[in-house]
Amino acid sequence: MKSHELASLADVTVRALRHYHQVGVLPEPERGSNGYRDYTVLDLVRLLRIKRLAALGIPLEKMPAMLDGEPHGQDELLDRLEHDLEVEIERLRAQQSLIRVIRANEAAPDFPPELARFFALFGGESTTASGRVDREQAILLAHLVGDAGTRQLAAMYESIAQNISRADILTFVRGFDALSETADDAEIDDLVDRFARSLAPVFAQLAGTAGTELPNEQQAVALLGEHQRSSLNSGQNRAAERLIARLS
Repeated sequence: MKSHELASLADVTVRALRHYHQVGVLPEPERGSNGYRDYTVLDLVRLLRIKRLAALGIPLEKMPAMLDGEPHGQDELLDRLEHDLEVEIERLRAQQSLIRVIRANEAAPDFPPELARFFALFGGESTTASGRVDREQAILLAHLVGDAGTRQLAAMYESIAQNISRADILTFVRGFDALSETADDAEIDDLVDRFARSLAPVFAQLAGTAGTELPNEQQAVALLGEHQRSSLNSGQNRAAERLIARLS
């Protein structure tokens, strides 16, 4: 039989057949006088065995020893395959759980789902300057502090949400977004003072609790600072720096 006939009988593509020849799992017959390769039913059986091994997840480079050796006594390889499958199943279950958390929190797929509802509460519109920066900094910070730190961040945001009205938050966000490059100190100080007074009791309450640990605090502060400076205009940067200083 010709290559296309063999491929059709085994339900594989001719391209897959050629690949099996190239990696050495399926011997390639010599060409006949007509220039074509003729395959036998023995080639078909070997090809069917290759398909079964591939369906189990056995790498092609390990197949020759299995195809040409003793069919029994493969317990060690099967144990390893089963272990790898269990690891993959756990990974898929974790991925499925994460998707469910993302849906439950109505989060964007690229955003830490634990923080999503607080981001929305705090006026996090990605089209505004503060919304975009807050969103990107939350992504960066969640990466820097890891899963445990992200849960601590969520607890901090929860405390803020319980103690500060959404109206106060939106007033600050809108005022912050309206700051121009040439915003004067009086405008900035007024905005920062009003919001800092709202935040002060919350931060005083949080002061006695364990903070979020950063594996490399100096690097994290530098990265967050660089992001802020490159994402905001001069007036907004001055306001952000003064708010951080007040809260510190």
